Amino acid sequence: MAQQATSATGQRSTGVTMSERIKRVLRARETGVLIALLLMCIFLWQVSPAFLTVRNLLNIGRQISLIGIMAIGMTFVLISREIDLSVGSIYALSGLATGMLLIAGAPLWLALLIGLLIGVSAGAANGLLSTYGLLPSFIATLGMMSVLRGIALLMTNGQPVTINESSGVAPDTLSAFFFIGQGRLLDVIPMQLVFFIAVSLIGWILLSKTVFGFRVYAVGGSDKAARVSGIKVYQTKILAFVIMGFLAALSGILSLAFLPSGQAGRTGVGVELDVIAAAVIGGASLSGGEGTILGTILGVLIIGVLRNGLVLTGVSPFWQEAIIGLVIILAVGLDKWTSSRRRAA
Repeated sequence: MAQQATSATGQRSTGVTMSERIKRVLRARETGVLIALLLMCIFLWQVSPAFLTVRNLLNIGRQISLIGIMAIGMTFVLISREIDLSVGSIYALSGLATGMLLIAGAPLWLALLIGLLIGVSAGAANGLLSTYGLLPSFIATLGMMSVLRGIALLMTNGQPVTINESSGVAPDTLSAFFFIGQGRLLDVIPMQLVFFIAVSLIGWILLSKTVFGFRVYAVGGSDKAARVSGIKVYQTKILAFVIMGFLAALSGILSLAFLPSGQAGRTGVGVELDVIAAAVIGGASLSGGEGTILGTILGVLIIGVLRNGLVLTGVSPFWQEAIIGLVIILAVGLDKWTSSRRRAA
């Protein structure tokens, strides 16, 4: 009898645990985004059978990769209760600088290293201005957006940067550079998608499985509480901006490797809107302290699938921009409304 009672109690406790887990999953912001993504895919499959072909799905994966890589970095920044509006300028400056170094005859590894260091330096500058400089990150990064864009224009004299053999790049260097942007792993998976997957895995481990990830959430939840707990708040925020700068630079380099021509006045203009939108759609809160890498990936997929579906269904490019804008407004509005309800509760 005692054994039966113990067994029954264990079953009840297990049942409660499973019930709580199911409720927790259903309440998660990512679940809603996933359901929306699945419904969108089903609708587009019915409207256009070409949507679910392997070729089109790989094409979507390639198209979302650069935005996705930057959105991973933006997730760290948003969770720490900051924002970065300079990602488009970092994207342009790092990519164009890498291209100009290759044209000047620099080895590929050196050109890539300097391009990435430019992104890291820009991220560090954003972090320092937003912490020790006591400037709101919105203002600091808005200013840096113009500063970095101006540097790119001065560096290129406003002229396009084109990477090819006629510009003086060695054939072997050109082939290796093009592979990271245009190549395919096993002749199937686009290299840009490979980079996105790798960055997503590293970002997930860093945010979910390390002390640094815990500190990012703590800082985003409350600066004062984090400081009392012994967390170096400024250092954590600066590192989040550095990650953002590095990933924006990586995306800019991959972009130039895919489409080997860019212009400082056009490259990366407005890209920060898609990056922020993807992270917010995926559940990263503008109020800080919330967000996951999985959610950001789903947010990126929402935008990518939506853009691809609008093209397949023949929607006018003008309407495409309007629809994407409405999705961004709804996503930010949902973030604010849910945050207000949680505070009220």
